[in-house]
Amino acid sequence: MVKTVDDKAIVKDYFNATGFDRWRRIYGDGEVNKVQRDIRVGHQQTIDTVIGWLEDDQNLMNLTICDAGCGVGSLAIPLAQAGAKVYASDISEKMVTEAAQRAKEALGYSNSIAFSVQDLESLSGKYHTVICLDVLIHYPASEAAKMIAHLASLADSRLILSFAPKTVLLSILKKVGEFFPGPSKATRAYQHKEADIIKALQDNGFTIKRTSMTSTRFYFSRILEAVR
Repeated sequence: MVKTVDDKAIVKDYFNATGFDRWRRIYGDGEVNKVQRDIRVGHQQTIDTVIGWLEDDQNLMNLTICDAGCGVGSLAIPLAQAGAKVYASDISEKMVTEAAQRAKEALGYSNSIAFSVQDLESLSGKYHTVICLDVLIHYPASEAAKMIAHLASLADSRLILSFAPKTVLLSILKKVGEFFPGPSKATRAYQHKEADIIKALQDNGFTIKRTSMTSTRFYFSRILEAVR
């Protein structure tokens, strides 16, 4: 348990300091280096996949969505633009402030999106859909199932997760420091076995509906959509 608390403190501090500046650039449209550009492309592919799934169901106007770990709003803002009611949160106050500013620029003063500074454990309420992208990488395997159970308790109908899959190749890349490259890297990167994630979802009453894999040179994200 102490290890989990330490991980959370490290993540919070990182994304309120050097990590915020790094990831704001990656999630933006300004100049970045080749590695950061590759991660930007990969992350956007994951966002586009999830938005595509939701648009295919043709009911975004009727949904309440929790974007758990919203970063700078890359997913929350387009979902709000599409007519969903979005509740977005992140552990980093700086990330939330940036996301709110981007939302204001994109949407003006709108009640279709609300932001809060919260970690995953403190989230509450009920939502049609809960989405948590690229956050489980900060949780060790021993804690991931607990976190998925908590997120599942918030979702009435659907839970969408992405995670770094545990494979031999990615394990090697991680060991040599290429998974999240750069001198300001300050957080642990945890990979997860897909079978473990699926079991956690099934244990909480969900079945897998759709899956996808985003794979670029430096960005790897397995995406699962689970429904009740």
